[in-house]
Amino acid sequence: MTAKPAITLGIDFGTTNTVVAMAGPDGEVEVMRFAAPDGDLTTFRSTLGFQLHEERGRPPERIVEAGPWAIDAYVEDPLETRFIQSFKTFAASPAFTETVIDNRRYGFEDLLSSFLFRLRHHGGTAMERLPARVIVGRPVSFAGGSDARLALERYQTAFSRLGFTDIRYAYEPVGAAFFFARQLECAATVLVADFGGGTSDFSIVRFEPGPDGLRSTALARSGVGVAGDAFDYRIIDRLVSPELGKGSEYRSFDKILPIPQRYFAAFARWDQLALLRASRDMKDIRDIAKTALEPEKLARLIEVLDDNHGYRLYQAISRLKMDLSDAAAATFEFSAGSIHIQARVARSDFEEWISPELAAIEHAVDEAVERSGLRASEIDRIFLTGGTSFVQAVREIFHRRFDPGRIETGGEFESIASGLALIGHEADLDLWTERQAAGETAEI
Repeated sequence: MTAKPAITLGIDFGTTNTVVAMAGPDGEVEVMRFAAPDGDLTTFRSTLGFQLHEERGRPPERIVEAGPWAIDAYVEDPLETRFIQSFKTFAASPAFTETVIDNRRYGFEDLLSSFLFRLRHHGGTAMERLPARVIVGRPVSFAGGSDARLALERYQTAFSRLGFTDIRYAYEPVGAAFFFARQLECAATVLVADFGGGTSDFSIVRFEPGPDGLRSTALARSGVGVAGDAFDYRIIDRLVSPELGKGSEYRSFDKILPIPQRYFAAFARWDQLALLRASRDMKDIRDIAKTALEPEKLARLIEVLDDNHGYRLYQAISRLKMDLSDAAAATFEFSAGSIHIQARVARSDFEEWISPELAAIEHAVDEAVERSGLRASEIDRIFLTGGTSFVQAVREIFHRRFDPGRIETGGEFESIASGLALIGHEADLDLWTERQAAGETAEI
């Protein structure tokens, strides 16, 4: 048994957003707010920016920023800002050892600790004195790599640099389950589905009232490394890339050749577009545009890269996904500079585009139920959380398997961090968390 601390911190470090929550001994949870340039936020974008700062009479230096401040720096000056997003996807990858910025080497743990220090700074007075204990969320399956132990070792190094002395790790859907369990009035078996930017995770937990409060028993878990980011790329690949030259051809001497597909792979993440502009490929794109059979499309591609329209493009993608969550069809519209791309999109078409990801998610859901040893009818409540849970095709996966009256949603962006903070007050904390420094691994 572990003594209860006065305050515990829960940190949901996500591929797209990071959320921080504090839980007091009375069970009350407060989600941290950040005074961002465009207004207060509870979701802090998981981004880093290294902006070149020059001042007369002094050598140039890189200023490190994170969250919306990093995005603003990048949009303002993309060529002089090294921008990094979705870096959580490198956490479990042995292939990623470091990146070099201005001749300084940054391992994953260096990127994460830089991000955490800026997050703490922007948290203001609420995060000036951090508690000793932090419960950090981890996905069931890390995206982009399979070495979970390596990921947690890197996490451990980064969070230790902030001064935490009791660092624990809990599965993200389990954190969401603890958030959801606060509203339970009787015993229930709960399946929690957590959809992030890079991973979709599932956990089944049994909650039972007891003399000391709600008792919890973990039954099963599963996960897959696909989620909202993969949906975004499917939309771009179908709607945008063909308007920028994908699938078209150019003339090389007496041959007709296809436009290289690699130019469009960068659209998987909008921050990669600035790297494409600064690469040798950019000269090739300009040369190909001179002999392209559809030169107007290559001209659009060049303008997107030259004028840094990537962020605006991804904002248009996000709007389309939201609109399709509420309607059977919606209009995609991307306008930037001289570029205007508009298309009517049926929800059924979108669902066809993302069918490989939907199949992977379905398999992971079935895997969790199978591992629990329960029938679908024996699961009392289903709680969907995370931004991608708004996608109707994702919700249908659960409606086909469970009584729709048992399915609930809520706290899409704050449930995990809040639940993690609550886990920090569990009497037998070792049942729900793992401590990387001790080499322990909690199994469900």
